Amino acid sequence: MKTTVLFAVAAVLAAPLSAETLNPAAEAAAQEERTQRVAQQLWDWAELGYLETRSSGLLQDELQQEGFAIEAGVADIPTAFVAEWGTGGPVIAILAEYDALPGITQSASPNRDPVADKHAGHACGHNLFGAGSLTAAIATKRWLEKTGTPGRIRLYGTPAEEGGSGKVYMTRAGLFDDVDVALHWHAADENTAAARTSLANRSGKFRFRGVSAHAAGAPERGRSALDGVEAMNMMVNMMREHTTMDTRIHYVITEGGAAPNVVPDFAEVFYYVRHSDADEVRALWPRLEAAARGAALGTGTEVEWEIIHGNNPLLVNETLARTMDAKLRQVGGVDYTAEERAWAEEIAGTFGDAAEPLENAVEIQPYETSLGYGSTDVGDVSWATPTVGLRTATWVPGTSAHSWQAVAASGHSIGHKGAQVAAEAVALMAAELFSNPELRAAARAEFEAARGTDYEYVSLLGDRDPPLDFRR
Repeated sequence: MKTTVLFAVAAVLAAPLSAETLNPAAEAAAQEERTQRVAQQLWDWAELGYLETRSSGLLQDELQQEGFAIEAGVADIPTAFVAEWGTGGPVIAILAEYDALPGITQSASPNRDPVADKHAGHACGHNLFGAGSLTAAIATKRWLEKTGTPGRIRLYGTPAEEGGSGKVYMTRAGLFDDVDVALHWHAADENTAAARTSLANRSGKFRFRGVSAHAAGAPERGRSALDGVEAMNMMVNMMREHTTMDTRIHYVITEGGAAPNVVPDFAEVFYYVRHSDADEVRALWPRLEAAARGAALGTGTEVEWEIIHGNNPLLVNETLARTMDAKLRQVGGVDYTAEERAWAEEIAGTFGDAAEPLENAVEIQPYETSLGYGSTDVGDVSWATPTVGLRTATWVPGTSAHSWQAVAASGHSIGHKGAQVAAEAVALMAAELFSNPELRAAARAEFEAARGTDYEYVSLLGDRDPPLDFRR
């Protein structure tokens, strides 16, 4: 009798657990320490786009220890990778970013405190993006394993989102062609799964070459490359009056000379052009090129340019967005401890009129569809496969991305908590997609209808190779 009972108990223990009763969010919650540890390490390193060797390696190591098969260096990008676990069934992808922004540093202090020996910072929270996505992928893998659900979970390590368009090269290489649904998330100052589109974007560096000379002793011999840059900028600024409402054009002079008494023989300006319609970006770009040629002609210099990156706008999938909204509400927002609230109040005090109630960190924003004015290379993924994302309150409400306040929170427990919320919501969404063929079919139908029957993918960066040295 005892033997029979033991065999019965062993059979129950060996049988797969029910997909309905095993909560994938709990699997993610059990790994909160991993989320915090990895997020903090990525924040400490703060590596720039295409140079994220240690950051990419850390994520790959964590996944390999969990049994994922790793393919590194995909799409001719040394820091890009694809990690997969599972067999058969649908393929669900989770995107992970990990690049920092140059020129902005900050400690985890709520007061302005640049870090002297760092040249970059996680002002867009990609350390949190990478860590949260890692936890979500591992939690989903454990859920698949324990429930015996067929399917493959993939984590895509995607470098250089900030101006490098890493995902575009991965899309162009066909790495998402067999994916059923792609999931992503982003750091933010609120919790939302709203169906928000983005702007198409193309960037380029315009390089002017002139003739150096003594600015006082022999000015007639000089031809200033900086004059070429400034003439181009003047013409483009006048052009703004004659563009459509959604147009965004911005630039920075990356090199303009070193001494006023030397006519600079080289100068460079780095431009971004954005619009909600990719075709409008394509139409605007030749006008920039014409301005560059005119500036060179008028200043007696020469000019050449290089397209650095280009992103298509996000293709919204409301079937998936409404489901993701439900998963986020199931998890809930970010609760502050008393210590965290005091820290957040200090940060909020630096915002002036832009400060928002701290209670927004725990609330979930209403579902809506809207146009976002940022750009992301997730856009190109969304034209290759149905894609959905969310944002969580990793930063103090009222924080702008690309600010020192965002850097501070991305290296603080507040940021870690927001990443954990994202990890749990993404894990829930992934499990739903594995379990619900009707949802996958509906998302695919909406996707195909939105793209159109004659759709053909075209990237905004052309056929150029990844600009692996653009941050050096």
